Amino acid sequence: MPATASSSVEDARKLVADRLREIRRDAGLKARQVAARTGWYPSKVSRLENAVTPPSDEDIRAWCLACAAEDQAVDLIAAARSADNMYVEWRRVQRTGLRRLQESYIPLYERTRVFRTYCCNVVPGVLQTHAYATALMRSISRFHETPDDVADAVEARLDRSARVVREGDHRFALVLEESVLRHRVGNAETMVGQLGYLLAAMAFPSVSLGVIPFSAERRMWMIETFTVYDEEQAEAELLTARVNVTAPAEIRQYLKAFGEFSRLAVYGADARALITSAVDSLG
Repeated sequence: MPATASSSVEDARKLVADRLREIRRDAGLKARQVAARTGWYPSKVSRLENAVTPPSDEDIRAWCLACAAEDQAVDLIAAARSADNMYVEWRRVQRTGLRRLQESYIPLYERTRVFRTYCCNVVPGVLQTHAYATALMRSISRFHETPDDVADAVEARLDRSARVVREGDHRFALVLEESVLRHRVGNAETMVGQLGYLLAAMAFPSVSLGVIPFSAERRMWMIETFTVYDEEQAEAELLTARVNVTAPAEIRQYLKAFGEFSRLAVYGADARALITSAVDSLG
C-alpha cells in the first residue's frame, strides 16, 4: 500500500481504537473488566484498544454494552466501517464476480461532475471498447480466480460509461502514459478498435484526453493509476486492493500529481499523432 494511503487507514483505525479506550475509561472500567463482561480474553481487549485488530460490528456493540454506552455504538460502527472502506481488497468485492463491482460504482459516477484520471497501465474504463473490456476483465477474472461473469460485467461497465460520458453534466480529464497505447490487451484487432475509439472520443465535448510521450522529460515519476472524483475522493488501484482516500490533505496531493501529469502530456494533434503511431505499429 502507498505510504499516504497506509497512514490514512492506520490513522482512521487508531481513532476508532482510541474511542473504544475512552468509552471504557468513561465507564470507570479496567481492561480486564471489559474482558470479563464480554467473555473475551484480555488480549483481545488490548488488540482492539491498540488498533492491532479492527473491531467488527458485534465487537463494538458488545464493548458499548459492557460499558453502558449503547447509545454510542451506531456512530462508532459507522466510523469503523469508514476506516475499513479506505482499503478494500479485490477478493472481497469480487467474490461473487465482476458485474456487481461494476454496478457498485454507479452512484459515485452519477454524482461526480469532474473526473480526473491518470492511467499508467490500461485504457480508462470510461473509454474502453467492448472487445478491450472483455479481454481485460477476462484476464482479471482468471488471475483473481473470480466466478466467470465477464460478459455481464462488460455490459455493466459499458452501460455505466455510456451514461456518464454521453449524458448528464459530467466532464472527464484523462491523462495516459504512451505505454498504455502500446500495451496489448487482447489481440491486434482489439487494440486497433480501442485506439480508434480513443481518437473518436477526443471529439466528445465532455472529454479532455492527454498522452504523456515516452520522450517527455519527467518532472513527475510514474505512479499507480488513480482517479479523483470532483475534489471529494481519490481512488488508487493496486494489484490486490483499491485505496479510497477522503482526507483533504491527501486528495490535494493527488490533485497536485494530476496537475504535474497534465503538464507533461500532449493534446490535440500531438496526442492524435501518438495514438495513430500506435495503430500503425500494429501492422
